[in-house]
Amino acid sequence: MSELKPFRPHIADLAAYAPGEQLNAPDVIKLNTNENPYPPSPRVMEVLRTLDPLKLRRYPQPLADDFRAAAADVFGVRPDGVLAGNGSDDLLTMIARATLGPGDAAVAPYPSYTLYQTLCEIQAARMTWIDWPADFSLPTDALVAAGARVCFLANPNAQTGTLVQPAEVARLASRFAGLVVVDEAYVDFAGDGATSLPLLADHDNVLILRTLSKGYGLAGLRFGFAMAAPAVVTALAKVKDSYNCDAVSIAAATAAVRDQAYRRQTAAKVIAERGRLAGELRRRGWDVPDSRANFLLARPPGGRSPRAIYEALKARNILVRYFNQRRLDDRLRITVGTPADDDSLLKTLDETP
Repeated sequence: MSELKPFRPHIADLAAYAPGEQLNAPDVIKLNTNENPYPPSPRVMEVLRTLDPLKLRRYPQPLADDFRAAAADVFGVRPDGVLAGNGSDDLLTMIARATLGPGDAAVAPYPSYTLYQTLCEIQAARMTWIDWPADFSLPTDALVAAGARVCFLANPNAQTGTLVQPAEVARLASRFAGLVVVDEAYVDFAGDGATSLPLLADHDNVLILRTLSKGYGLAGLRFGFAMAAPAVVTALAKVKDSYNCDAVSIAAATAAVRDQAYRRQTAAKVIAERGRLAGELRRRGWDVPDSRANFLLARPPGGRSPRAIYEALKARNILVRYFNQRRLDDRLRITVGTPADDDSLLKTLDETP
């Protein structure tokens, strides 16, 4: 192996994506990876309990047709305009495979989901980051000027929780020559009128990306889906794994997406707790901008070190997220948990020097 060099040269310099920590302890309070603090729909659990063993003996539907039909009904799109993935990260991988090659460019506002850069670099393409302005308005001119083949727009934004209104996304799509990927992982917590889904009717270059990991409480299932023009879905399906979604996840995801009443109920609880947690942190002197996601990006008071607070909380089995990168290293990202989890966080913060 010492003489064998099977890997493309740029892979040696690739910085792998670093997921949030997963501590193996029963009493850990996880507020670091933006999971839903509530369980999935009871309909999902019923499907899992009564799953036909025949579904496990046979290969699953290659395109998750049962889920596509359900998503088409719920979201008012065509079934052939839906593509399922093993989490939305799988769909992002398909997008990078299909659009990017050596010398090509992707563009995104910064800061945002860092996996975009990893997937870009795997393709030997370059990632162009455009800084969000201070008011987090969409830097449309700079995004268009980058000359990229694909634009990744996490909306609400994956690091800050800020939201770009759909009208602004439409203006970007009308000017951008490539594919505009609107990553709506957190849209279930953003309120009415936040989704860019209606743009699909007039913009063939827009793709809406969703996940069941956040609003549906199914991060452990690994299921996401894209909605786009059928021609876009057809192109992406050419580069996906043969059976990228297993029979269990297809059945569970289909049940979850059909239970929109339960999703709205749990999202409302998270939104209410988000407001309470933000208020409690502000009362303690933290700088907490408004968020449209299920997390807060908060700056500690009095010049206290976010890294030191992160380490102190971790020592007490409470995980939050610290990003040692520009424009984020003075803050902590805190997932909204249950009221009990958040009370434990606040109590520990009060006891932490």
